[in-house]
Order: sequence, then structure tokens, then C-alpha cells
Amino acid sequence: MGTHGAFKVTVTKEDLVFSSAHFITLVGHRCEALHGHNYRAGAVVEGGLEPENWFVLDFIALKRVMKRLTDELDHRVILPRDNPKLTITADAEAVRVAYDGRPRYVFPSRDCVILPIPNTTVEMLAQYLAGRVRTELAAANGGGAVHLTAIEIEVEENFGQSASYRETLD
Repeated sequence: MGTHGAFKVTVTKEDLVFSSAHFITLVGHRCEALHGHNYRAGAVVEGGLEPENWFVLDFIALKRVMKRLTDELDHRVILPRDNPKLTITADAEAVRVAYDGRPRYVFPSRDCVILPIPNTTVEMLAQYLAGRVRTELAAANGGGAVHLTAIEIEVEENFGQSASYRETLD
């Protein structure tokens, strides 16, 4: 009888950070005040070994993807496109945010990133980043995600306060 194992590759570098402003909507018609965090992100990928290189994934490729994604969020106001309590309208100059039909914020467009998520919680940010990592790694590999079986992203908003999302790949 043979043994079965799995390999994990982890990237948590000091430069995988983003300083961003956000707010979350809460149950009971409540909306947090705009505030910010110095977020940290890390990635774990699992899978089989590439037969010619004897590694799951090149660390450099994973670091580059994570750095590019965290840079997209750095020094931005993160807004949730799919939040039913918010109406977000954007043009070349400004992004306007209304909560429950009442105007709440106006931001310069260049300072915002509107994500396809329902709320800007660390859970949703981790899930968003996992999907982006999957897509970017597959594109870099000509459409296939190497031999990966899972991607897990952790997003920390304060020291000791984080959430992670693990996505199993087919």
C-alpha cells in the first residue's frame, strides 16, 4: 500500500499589504462610518508537484500575482458593487454612494475600487482575492491552473484579526 500526501505553498510577505478605507453595512439599517485598515494578505496553494520542477508552483509567480492584486487595493476606498442597500454611481470624475436611497459619500473616481462583492468584510475580500488568484494563475499557465487542488487566502485587518477563504479546485 502506498502513501498519499499533499503539498502546500505559502506566501505571506511583508509587502503584501494594502491600506484602504471602507465601511460595511450591518443588519438593522445600520452603516459603519468610513474608516481604514492596514490590511495584510497571504496565500496558500495546494496541489501536486510539477513533474519537471518538483514544485507545486513557482513562489515568484504567486508573489507577483498577490503583489499586483494588493497594489490594486492600496490607498483606495473599497466599495461593494453588489450590496443591496447601496446605490453606487460612477463616472470619470466621481463615485457617488447612497445608502438606503440617501446620499452618503462622494469620492474622486481615481481613489475608488468597486469590487463585485456584497460587503467589504475581510471574508468577502478573501473570497474575492481567491477568485482573482485562481484566474490569474490559470491565465499565466495558458488556461490551466497547474496542478492546484486548493487556494486559500487570508486577509488580516488588524493584528490578530483576520478571515480566510479556501476554494477547492476541480
